[in-house]
Amino acid sequence: MDLADRQMQFQELTRKILELKRDRKAVILAHNYQRPEVQDIADYVGDSVELSRRAMGEREAKIIVFSAVDFMAETAALLNPGKKVVIPSPAARCPMAQMLPVEAVRYWKNRYPGVPVVLYVNTLAEAKAESDVSCTSANAVQVVEALSGDSVLFGPDHNLAEYVQRKTGKHVIPIPERGFCPTHLLIVKDDVMLLREENPEALVMVHPECTPDVRETADFVGSTSQMCRFARESKAEKFIVGTEVGLLHRLRKENPGKVFIPAYDAAICPNMKRNTLELIHRALALEEHVVSVPSDVAVRARRSLERMFEIIQ
Repeated sequence: MDLADRQMQFQELTRKILELKRDRKAVILAHNYQRPEVQDIADYVGDSVELSRRAMGEREAKIIVFSAVDFMAETAALLNPGKKVVIPSPAARCPMAQMLPVEAVRYWKNRYPGVPVVLYVNTLAEAKAESDVSCTSANAVQVVEALSGDSVLFGPDHNLAEYVQRKTGKHVIPIPERGFCPTHLLIVKDDVMLLREENPEALVMVHPECTPDVRETADFVGSTSQMCRFARESKAEKFIVGTEVGLLHRLRKENPGKVFIPAYDAAICPNMKRNTLELIHRALALEEHVVSVPSDVAVRARRSLERMFEIIQ
């Protein structure tokens, strides 16, 4: 199938999706790492918690189609108990979230009794249910600073834990000891430095899930939404972007006069890319792959998220 045929197919699928969305009273959410055509069809594009909170404001919506990975759709279900949440591809699973099963959280809690447990939103609901408070990459420092005591258990991303420790001065104990995002580990310091040499006028912005030596090369470290804001507000015209390459589509759309260069052009999350227009259409048509969380888990996991909102408001 050539490019013209593919574009026609996208146009026809877009028409069908918009028609179904209206009939089903649905809202489509897409994470910043989704395929370009998926971002273009979405009502909202952003990070996971930002999108879930958006959905909370969609009072007329009956269905949330969350085009992302498993834990993000779970978060939407936790925060929107009165709506049906579907995920286009149930195979879109976050490998980092799988690194911290609930049994591991309980093990670390028993090993460090009384130490607050802060879990990154990149965890499954049953793990969140064992935590004291959730956090995002954008607010992790603020959340940890708000807690009493000098130590916290923090998981599952080891690099984000190290970043939080540097920023807060607290003793941040990573759980598991070496949790990581496989995609962000593909970004290495030498590649960034080479791009800096080739583009001396460019600013470097990277995600805190990157390794410390990559973060040290950056002019700005932040979440995907924070990167979007930084690029929009900066007077610079060229940026080297250290995160999953899906974000560059949004950056280019929002800043048509600026240039965005991937720190590593193969930094692709295959799980994020599992969602397609075809699967979004199927999810709407059949209302399939409904995301549900057992009520006892949901109550405790929601409390962890609400505690985060209380801190950052």
